[in-house]
Amino acid sequence: MSQQPVLSSKADHIATWTLNLPEQRNPISDQTVVDRLTELVAEVNADMDTRVVILTGAGKGFSSGGNIKHMVEREGIFGGTPIQQRNGYRSGIQRIPLAVYHCEVPIIAAVNGAAIGAGCDLALMCDMRIAADTAVFAESFVKLGIIPGDGGAWLLPRAVGNARAAEMAFTGDAVDAHTALEWGLVSKVVTPDELMAEARELAGRVAKNPPQALRMTKKLLREGQKMSLESLLELSAAMQPLAHHSNDHREALAAFMEKRPGRFTGD
Repeated sequence: MSQQPVLSSKADHIATWTLNLPEQRNPISDQTVVDRLTELVAEVNADMDTRVVILTGAGKGFSSGGNIKHMVEREGIFGGTPIQQRNGYRSGIQRIPLAVYHCEVPIIAAVNGAAIGAGCDLALMCDMRIAADTAVFAESFVKLGIIPGDGGAWLLPRAVGNARAAEMAFTGDAVDAHTALEWGLVSKVVTPDELMAEARELAGRVAKNPPQALRMTKKLLREGQKMSLESLLELSAAMQPLAHHSNDHREALAAFMEKRPGRFTGD
């Protein structure tokens, strides 16, 4: 496979990003991975032809999170003085949650195997999650004597609630795919062979919709996590006329009346 740390391809308005360090179970703390993921988000934000992203991992694991070898050897963001480490996190792995959070199109995590530590948090950064029945999730930082340094303490309670987030974070224990489904961490569990087909099917249902409306809807969902109802209604009132005056809105109405699929351009 290519040495690119994250592979990218696109078809039918769907981008697929594949973490591509399978021999290391796809760690995301290396600067090359950070740079590549933030670069891909910027590309998608600028490309109106992309309507949804699928994120998965090469090999048997989704992502092992932090590079343990680098932790042991005090390399990369794990090296230097405490001040240097702080700055290393801020200019390194913490750029991933900020970039993914601000990705304008929906992201589906297709979790093909173990999602551990920051790898679990990477799945949580995505808007939707589908898991193979071989997947496991672990907020396992405490087992290494460290804390979630990449936003996990913000992400996990929003996915599974405070009590279950506390159980995962305080024990560091792994949660299997079916428990993850029961807890709402993922929306569907399938066999490994079905995973990418299921992710593409979901992505296709998203991608058939008008791209500007998709992006604005994602923005509202994100802002709704921190806004009052009154503020969100004001933002919605400001955005809605942009949608009403789009060509895609007129095409959607015509398609509805004519009982046919819409042909959307992003205009």
